[in-house]
This record gives sequence, structure tokens and C-alpha cells, in this order.
Amino acid sequence: MKIFRNRTVIGVLCILLALVICFGVTPLFSRSASEKAEIVRVTADIKEGDEITAEMVQTVEVGAYNLPSGIMTEKDEVVGKYATADLKAGDYILASKLSNEPAAENAYLYNLDGTKQAISVTIKSFATGLSGKLESGDIVSVLVADYKGMGETVIPPELQYVEVISVTASSGYDANTGEAVEDEKELPSTVTLLVTTEQAKVLAGLEQESELHLALVYRGTPENASAFIEAQDALIEELYAEPEAEETAETTENTETEESEGADSAAESEAAGE
Repeated sequence: MKIFRNRTVIGVLCILLALVICFGVTPLFSRSASEKAEIVRVTADIKEGDEITAEMVQTVEVGAYNLPSGIMTEKDEVVGKYATADLKAGDYILASKLSNEPAAENAYLYNLDGTKQAISVTIKSFATGLSGKLESGDIVSVLVADYKGMGETVIPPELQYVEVISVTASSGYDANTGEAVEDEKELPSTVTLLVTTEQAKVLAGLEQESELHLALVYRGTPENASAFIEAQDALIEELYAEPEAEETAETTENTETEESEGADSAAESEAAGE
């Protein structure tokens, strides 16, 4: 190893190493640092659980060096997905911060198809909400104390069978779908029900005027639960279609009577003329 003790040899080796770094490694590093890549960037603040729209993001060109793995590069792959964390304007979007499905506590709201509505009613005491035992998918009857000031507790015909879709605490935590913080579970404050327009109007009025109690009717398979809802929908259709049917029948009857009277009058006139 005497060769490495020679200062001239060591000097030559250092020069060669410097040349390799200068003309080999440095250009490669510079080329890598100068490369560009298109990424998706947030243009407006996005809250956790929000569905991302085209107006919330844009595609921009940035330096490709040292970009984090999983960064989104295609706008079409971001639009329509749901944010799993709060995103600020200017943030890059990572695949880990996106979900194809809405957050669990909001999922039921995205399942509404326009045929029915979601409406919440207040649980004014622990007992009126089945002592916090209600769950999504339960079928309940709504009992109304002092119904319309008559001093009686009744179940309105529109509210015999109603589906529960959420039970929520005052903080906004969904007791039946979310994850409570340890030792901080809150009592339910409202119950959200899946209803028709007619049921929603009745509930909105009763919420202001009366005290509501929820009685559990059924908890089980969706198939059996749907049988209760179908029976309720049929009853509502009958209740709200009946006045119109009676009016139509009455109009038809009056028309037939008038036509009959007109025919009799014409016959009498003809007979008198003869």
C-alpha cells in the first residue's frame, strides 16, 4: 500500500474524483432538480368530509425533485372524491387524504335520492329518545303528548312507522356511526329521520308545539324494516289522495246529474212540442 503514501498519487486521485463529481454527478443532480412535474393543488379551503369539485383544485407545474410519494397528478382522479382531512388553499393533495366514500358520519346524507327527506327532531329528555339506545335503521313510532291541545297522547297516522338514520349529540357527533373519544361519549340530542314531504311537515309542526316520544317498533334486517316503511307509505298515499278522490267522484256525480237533468228537460220540451 506504498502507492497511497505517495503524495503525487493521492493528488492525482483527488483531482480525478473532483472531475467525476464535477462533470458526472453534478449534471445528473442539476438535471433532476430542473425536471418539472404537474400536480394537483388546492385553490380553496376544503373541509374534512367535503366532496371535491373542479372549482376547488387546479393542475400546476412544479419542480419534480423531492416531491412526496402519493401526490396526485391528475385532476380527474381528485374531482368527485371526499377529503379525509382539512385542506388549505395552496396544499398539495396526497392520495392518503382522499376517499371514494363520504365520511361515515355523513354517508347517510349522500344516499338521499330526492324521493324522501332527512329531518331532525329534538330529544328533550333522556327517556323520550329511548334512553340513548336508538340506532340507524331502527323503525320507530312517534308519540305526541297533548296532540293538538286535546290533552291526549296519540301516534299521528303519518308517523306510525319511521326510519331512524342518525342519532346525534349536541356536539355534532353521531352516536350511532362515529367514533366517540374515550370517556367523552355524549348523550343523544337529536334524532334524524327519513321521511316523506308530508311527514316532514307534520314533524316540523309538532317539534314546535308538542313533546315527542320515540317508541321502538322494529330492529332487524333491512328487508323486514322496509315492509313497515312500505305500509306507512301506502297509508300516507291513501290519507293524502282521499280528499282529491272524493272531490273527483263528487264532480263526476254532479256532472252526471246535470247531464241527466238536461236530458230530462230536453225530453219534456220535445214531448210538449208534439
